[in-house]
Amino acid sequence: MSSSPKVIFGFHAVGVRLKTSPGSVLEVLFDPTRRDARMKQFIARAQESGVRLIEADGVRLARLTGGHGHQGVAARVEPVAQTHSLDELLDQLDAAGTVPLLLVLDGVTDPHNLGACLRVADGAGAQAVIAPKDHAAGINATVAKVASGAAETVPYFMVTNLARTLNELKERDIWVVGTSDDAPGTLYQCDMRRPTALVLGAEGAGMRQLTRKTCDELVSIPMAGAVESLNVSVASGVCLYEAMRQRQAPAAS
Repeated sequence: MSSSPKVIFGFHAVGVRLKTSPGSVLEVLFDPTRRDARMKQFIARAQESGVRLIEADGVRLARLTGGHGHQGVAARVEPVAQTHSLDELLDQLDAAGTVPLLLVLDGVTDPHNLGACLRVADGAGAQAVIAPKDHAAGINATVAKVASGAAETVPYFMVTNLARTLNELKERDIWVVGTSDDAPGTLYQCDMRRPTALVLGAEGAGMRQLTRKTCDELVSIPMAGAVESLNVSVASGVCLYEAMRQRQAPAAS
């Protein structure tokens, strides 16, 4: 059963789809009154991909995308076939000898935050983002725009029972690390060179109690100033890039 086409918008989101899966792009709509170099370069790339180009004014684009952040570009696309399940992805990583690095979001319902988390997950090399179906934002046009293409490259798994999924990760010897302001140790004391799933809650509310109890370890992000917490996408970046730093550091002799 095929899913219905969806709309993505913005230069990054549409450009990444044209680069990674041009066959899934049904049509590209663009504002012909925008004639700057970025638009000309974009149209040339779209023409090279052989996709159907349609002129559309700003009003039509805003109606199609649900706002005015489209930058004069939108596309109707077919969903791209990604890894069907988290188990399938983990099996692939295991077969390739790749050490898992996963980002788990508990209670992140704002699409801008989700988009930013996907973008930083892509940048730091995380292989997937996981969230509960009942406490999370889904992928929509706003998420895709903020993610700047990462919604097309990072698998996003929405699971029925997050605590059960975390326990399944633990059965695969993936260390589940939760972030909490009151944790006894800091992020920098945690060994993330091993298979790791980093769990972050929504700003303010934090992780749900059952999620917190399921973690193997709790860590805090040191805060040196007056503010008590970071936005979840910023916190995700701090944690994921610390994992990346540890994994790229030369081994101690």
